Amino acid sequence: MTTTSPAAAADPTAGLRIKLFADGANKESILKLAADPTISGFTTNPTLMRGSGVTDYVAFAHEILATVTDKPISFEVFADEPDDMYRQAKEIASWGRNVFVKIPVTNTGRASSADLVRRLTHEGVQVNVTAVFTLDQVREITNVLKGGAPSVISVFAGRIADTGRDPVPHMVECVKIASAAPTAEMLWASPREVLNLYQANDAGCHIITMTPDLLAKVALRNKDLDEYSQDTVKMFFGDAQRAGYSL
Repeated sequence: MTTTSPAAAADPTAGLRIKLFADGANKESILKLAADPTISGFTTNPTLMRGSGVTDYVAFAHEILATVTDKPISFEVFADEPDDMYRQAKEIASWGRNVFVKIPVTNTGRASSADLVRRLTHEGVQVNVTAVFTLDQVREITNVLKGGAPSVISVFAGRIADTGRDPVPHMVECVKIASAAPTAEMLWASPREVLNLYQANDAGCHIITMTPDLLAKVALRNKDLDEYSQDTVKMFFGDAQRAGYSL
C-alpha cells in the first residue's frame, strides 16, 4: 500500500528541485495562483489569451502585473518581422522587472530568431525563447544567450511526445546543451500529464509550466492507491445515481 508522507501532504512539491509555473490566460486563475507558494511563476501566449476571451492584450497584461509583482511572468510578442518583434519585445519588457519576453525560435517563414534573441538578451531583456523542439535549435539559442540576461528556453516536450518520441532522453540532452549558458533555464513545456512533472525534475529541467487542470492533480502525489480506488468507485456510483439510470 502506498501512503502519503506528511511533507508531500503539506506540500506536494516537497523534495523536487524543479520550479512549477502556471500556464494560462484566465485572470481569476492567475490571481488566485499568485498567492500559492508552490507556484514560482507564470507563462501565457496569444493562443491562450484568445481562448480566454482576452481582447486587449496590453490592458490584460497590466491587470495581471498589478498583482503579480514578485514572480516571473512571460508575455509573447506577436509580430513576425524582426524589427517589429524587437519593438514589441522592448515594450513588453518595460512593463515590469519580473517580465520575460517570449520570442518564438523562428518566425512563420522559418527564419531563425537567434540574432534577435542575442540583441535583446545583451541589452538586458529577459527572454523566454519559445516553440523550441530540436536539439539544433537548443544549441543555436544557447550560444546566443551566453553572457546575457536571465533567460528561459522552452522546449515543447509534450508536443514532442505527441509525435511518438520519448521526450525524456531528448530533454536530458537539452539540459546538457543549455548548461553552456549559465543564465539560461530549461523549461519543459506543454506537459500532457502530471507524471511529466517528475520526469522533468529527474531530467534536470529548471522549470515546468502546467495548466490549472494539471496543477490541481499535483496534490495527488503519493496518494494511497486503495483510497484512490474507492474514490473512483464512489464517483462512478454517484454519477449513475445522479443521472437517474435504471435497468
